[in-house]
Amino acid sequence: MKALKGNIIFTASTEKFQVHENSYLVEYDGMVCGIFKELPDHLKGIEVEDFGNSLIIPGFIDMHMHAPQFQNIGLGLDGELLQWLDKYTFPEEAKYSNEEYAKRLYTNLAKALWRNGTTRVVLFSTIHRNGTEILMDIFNRAGIGAYVGKVNMDRNSPDYYVESTEESLASTEEWILATKDKYHLVKPIITPRFVPTCSEKLMKGLAKLSEKYSIKIQSHLSENDGEIEWVKSLHPEFESYAGVYDGMGLLTKNTIMAHAVHNTEGEIDLLSERNVFIAHCPDSNYNLSSGIMPARKLLDAGIRVGLGTDIGAGHQLAIYKVMSRAVQSSKINWLNSGKVERCLTMSEAFYMGTKGGGEFFGKVGSFEDGYSLDAIVIDDENLGDRDFRSIEERLQRFIYCGDDRNITKRYVAGKLLSEPM
Repeated sequence: MKALKGNIIFTASTEKFQVHENSYLVEYDGMVCGIFKELPDHLKGIEVEDFGNSLIIPGFIDMHMHAPQFQNIGLGLDGELLQWLDKYTFPEEAKYSNEEYAKRLYTNLAKALWRNGTTRVVLFSTIHRNGTEILMDIFNRAGIGAYVGKVNMDRNSPDYYVESTEESLASTEEWILATKDKYHLVKPIITPRFVPTCSEKLMKGLAKLSEKYSIKIQSHLSENDGEIEWVKSLHPEFESYAGVYDGMGLLTKNTIMAHAVHNTEGEIDLLSERNVFIAHCPDSNYNLSSGIMPARKLLDAGIRVGLGTDIGAGHQLAIYKVMSRAVQSSKINWLNSGKVERCLTMSEAFYMGTKGGGEFFGKVGSFEDGYSLDAIVIDDENLGDRDFRSIEERLQRFIYCGDDRNITKRYVAGKLLSEPM
């Protein structure tokens, strides 16, 4: 049992921040067990880490990232999605059959996420089982919670980067059996890349594996106009892109769909009915000219929305920067709606990047009792005079103006994380 002392701020709901100035955040067995202005008598002997005037906030949750694309960050972002995949993504991902290459680049990624305060992340790997297991092992040793997906692709893919349907399903099942109980905080996730690269037989087979082993699912949905038209041509028997996934058994309460930029009203209703998570990735949607996800519309429909960096179509790993971009993109939607659709508030954006995405991992992303103590400590002294600003204002300023140098400590499940080696 121990306590972190400082200015504690988090969002138990989307409506507002909860602030506990100069207070104690108490942890027992990796879980939050109370916030106190003064420690009660029965806790006065516990270890206290006093961070003075620093901010203590929940660790950041990245709901969508492509681990092998970290090497491509910032490249080719003057193009659109499908062309960018062919020119940059598939050639880079094919390199991860080389285990030494995978070890080096995936370790670099773990270090970068650690620096930026990401304590839980949902990752795409590549089609390679060995490389995927290397990625899982690196994140386990780093102490960062993760769902890691071995990518599945059996059609419309380069000759040098594709599997047969049978090979893809067999390899995926073997990988699930080898890893599903191997680590405490790192778990496998079923990962059909997207409908165009996955046959009906493959998608249905992956849905059966998900059900058989209780494994969660991730993929992409309605990111780009050209992609949507391609899906229509491949599956004219379905009314919509989301309908294809639903027909294959891949839309569940344990599914994350990234992007959801161009969904119809019917698709939004379907996503809400299936209780699917959506990963909002504003950086990549800007960079690849995909559009702006209607975050307000999805939230108002009762859909669970988290945030994703979508590296490497996104250009930086900081979820706190994605929070600011989510607010900015909602303002553009507000303008385009004739100032009818409400903008996101900062508390909503922060919730999406902490508790909203954390729900996918369980009781994660908040400092309510019984939640995992995933926390980061922010020293914002260099961001301006703190004496004249509230705790909430200081957090807002960090989100817009801070960087990884302001993050001084990182905890996952109560454990202090050192830099990954």
